[in-house]
Amino acid sequence: MEPQHPRQRAGMGLASKGGCSQRPRIRHPVEWLDRQTFSFHFCNLRFASGRNYTYLCYQVERLKHCSPDSSDWGVFQNWVYSCHAELCFLSWFRAKKLSSYEQYHITWFLSWSPCLSCAEQVVAFLKENRNVRLSIFAARLYYFWKPDYQHGLRMLRHQRAWVRIMSFRDFKYCWKNFVYNQGMPFKPWKKLRKNYQFLVAKLHEILGNTMNLLKTNIFRQQFGNQPRVPQPCYRRKTYLCYQLKQLDGFTLDKGCFQNKKQRHAETRFIDKITSLNLDPNQRYRIICYVTWSPCPACAGELVDFINGQDNLSLQIFASRLYFHWVRVFQRGLQQLQAAQVSVAVMTRSEFEDCWEEFVDNQGMPFESWDKLEQYSESISRRLQRILSPSNWNNLEDSFRDLRLGSPSPSSLRSDSR
Repeated sequence: MEPQHPRQRAGMGLASKGGCSQRPRIRHPVEWLDRQTFSFHFCNLRFASGRNYTYLCYQVERLKHCSPDSSDWGVFQNWVYSCHAELCFLSWFRAKKLSSYEQYHITWFLSWSPCLSCAEQVVAFLKENRNVRLSIFAARLYYFWKPDYQHGLRMLRHQRAWVRIMSFRDFKYCWKNFVYNQGMPFKPWKKLRKNYQFLVAKLHEILGNTMNLLKTNIFRQQFGNQPRVPQPCYRRKTYLCYQLKQLDGFTLDKGCFQNKKQRHAETRFIDKITSLNLDPNQRYRIICYVTWSPCPACAGELVDFINGQDNLSLQIFASRLYFHWVRVFQRGLQQLQAAQVSVAVMTRSEFEDCWEEFVDNQGMPFESWDKLEQYSESISRRLQRILSPSNWNNLEDSFRDLRLGSPSPSSLRSDSR
């Protein structure tokens, strides 16, 4: 493989442990980290010594019609006591990039989480610039046992900055996009996954995150899209994982529900979104990952819910189709599509996202099970046949059947889901 070479750009160079020799008033980023610097300073130790520099790898996406239009990327390094990396970025961004007429999504990959002073200034910047959204991924937590630093992280979260711990996938992404790696693959260091698990637990404790992540075996058992339950046999239940996003992609809320007694996961999800009292003047997008597609009763509830929310769009990705051969269950899916609710089958991409967002994966990447793509394609073809316009001839009769009962929706609520 040919070695990679830094892309030449004005003001760009290669960052190493020694930093830059010049210190302009508005400091400019470099474009690459060398391999040794990245491996040393981004190593996710619980307690790190000798790492007095903070490195900030950034990506700035300009949004057009709520979709990424163009992006900038680079690396900042703090200057010990004179200017922290976060403030170097903010001064550069204000001077060179920021426009009140554009929308931005900024992503930071930090070797250390922000200190209290930086958190306060980042919060002030976000308050002044409502057109900017910020996602922060930290390799390590800075003085996480001190109340002041914990308060700084909570301040960022309350200002709608998304704060997370870097996972294996994030380190691999940085290695590929911000490191002069000379074609060498990313090699995880010892205890990466164990330290990730420790830091995630600490961050959840600090932020008061009460969402319980799914265990890896539960995810594989319940979200597996195999046509038959693998041995040893177990009961497949309904799990619903959701993300509530603004149209610029910023995540406002997420969670996971399971059927509980006579309340299906879809009903609990509707109750939760309703309780958030979303701003009617803002538009939102909800992505749901479900193990089973909705039953007819839940499909009707989802339609009623979305019809009463003009500022919401809903996407449902199902791992498997529930009683897809029974006509009334097909009608429920058709009813959702008629209400402009997107219904699709989970592919590897959705399984990976669900794994990253809702599973206690301990930093491990998603590993596909046998024939995942084949099963997904087969289920998708079946869904497309159900949703095909040729099957909609008696759609009005279908809706009437769902309302008047033959059978009734309540009789189709099955605890086997």
